[in-house]
Amino acid sequence: MTDAFAIIRNGRLVDVSRRRAEPADILIKGDAVLSIGPPGSAAPEDAALIDASDRALMPGLVNAHVHGHGTLAKGLVGDRWPLELFLNAMPGMAGNRTLEDKYLNGLIAAAEMIHKGCTACYDLFFEFPMPSLEGIDALGRAYRDAGIRAVIAPMVADKTLYQAYPGLIDAMPEALRADVRAFRLAPYQATADAAAKIYAHWPFDRDWIRPAIAPTIPLHCSDDFLLRCRDLARDYGLPLQTHLAETKAQAVLGLRKYGKTLTAHLDELGMLGPHLSAAHAIWLDHDDLSLLADKGASVVHAPVSNMRFGSGLAHLRPILERGINVGVATDAANSSDQLNMFEAARLAALISRVQTPDFAAWLGPEEVLRMATTGSARAMGFDGAIGEIAPGYKADIVFLDLGHINYVPCHDLVRQIVFTENGAAVDSVMIGGRLVLDHGRLTTADEKKLRRDASAAAERLYSANTAARSFAKQLQGFVGEFCHGLAREPYHVHRLAHPHEE
Repeated sequence: MTDAFAIIRNGRLVDVSRRRAEPADILIKGDAVLSIGPPGSAAPEDAALIDASDRALMPGLVNAHVHGHGTLAKGLVGDRWPLELFLNAMPGMAGNRTLEDKYLNGLIAAAEMIHKGCTACYDLFFEFPMPSLEGIDALGRAYRDAGIRAVIAPMVADKTLYQAYPGLIDAMPEALRADVRAFRLAPYQATADAAAKIYAHWPFDRDWIRPAIAPTIPLHCSDDFLLRCRDLARDYGLPLQTHLAETKAQAVLGLRKYGKTLTAHLDELGMLGPHLSAAHAIWLDHDDLSLLADKGASVVHAPVSNMRFGSGLAHLRPILERGINVGVATDAANSSDQLNMFEAARLAALISRVQTPDFAAWLGPEEVLRMATTGSARAMGFDGAIGEIAPGYKADIVFLDLGHINYVPCHDLVRQIVFTENGAAVDSVMIGGRLVLDHGRLTTADEKKLRRDASAAAERLYSANTAARSFAKQLQGFVGEFCHGLAREPYHVHRLAHPHEE
């Protein structure tokens, strides 16, 4: 990165906390904001001029939980699948990928996020039967080439869904059990060793692409494996993210297996801390929240997939009241159907309004926008570097077209960004001082070629995974019935809209 100067003039700088958007000039040196001043502020003679007339300048949105491996499977998720049926179908959606497919997954994801005002993401990337340096490199190259920041966490486990849910295999017909038992992930030692090799030979500039680790779901990992993930995070200074209490079935089984909640079990294993972020975090009780708060962990709210899978409605106000950092996320393109952080932020605000008649406890637009920027940045380990437009922060800036119908008329810009914006008014996106989206045109990739390549890959993979989809369909009824039974069991936390949670 050079130390060249650029000056953004004639724009209106969004001040989230003060709910204002005043005219300002932004001087950029290299990849970071150097200073912010009134219109007409001095700049070096050789500074490149970027005209932001009739544009609002807001911090880039930060997507704190996504799965790059799901992008080529966009549109394949069943209409009425809870999470467990989605996991049952995963081999039929993400199997048989080549390194080029893994690259395409990332490039498509990056292109969509950039178009919708997102400048960084936390990707929990899965490879079967274990992570590989080559696969992580392919994904990282895609993000690097697109010009988006990313934290890439190999998503790891040593138990399949069928092994993780005691009694599930026995609930299936005898004719299916042998094939289900034969479907296995690699032993945890091999997976952990593969992850360690990735961290020891990390091929990317950590200002842009950082490593992390993601033991996928506590129930899907043996305690020995969780301890090894804990130690890898400590030894390599990694952020750690897991799907925590995402569904009622997980919460019920956690209490049954450990004699305590999933959060309490992770705490007993020494996994909680400022480096940990808990994705979804729906079925948490007051003691769980106290543990997360005491250990400085973060929560990542993914409202779209939480509702898409019927997992429940996370209750954020008690989380925020305990001082827990909260980020916002889209989840995967095949579990949320899109990667639109504006939609995630809007739903986060709206869901709070149907959880309590106490309107003072509803989430305000400035709270939600901070969660989707600085909150997510902190969960990713980028705290103090991204999520704000301020001197010393990276120049990750979204230009919103104030002539777009979303802002006609415009009374309260912050309110309208949260409740009105859908990504359509995103005109340009700067990441690290570079315009990666310039007046609607992606400057870092040929989108026509990307469409051709993605369409061909999706067609090939759909055909290659026919047998896996067929097998998942045979299991679907048994998995669904078993997990519905778990969801009907009593639990001391209630997170569904139906009063009896049946």
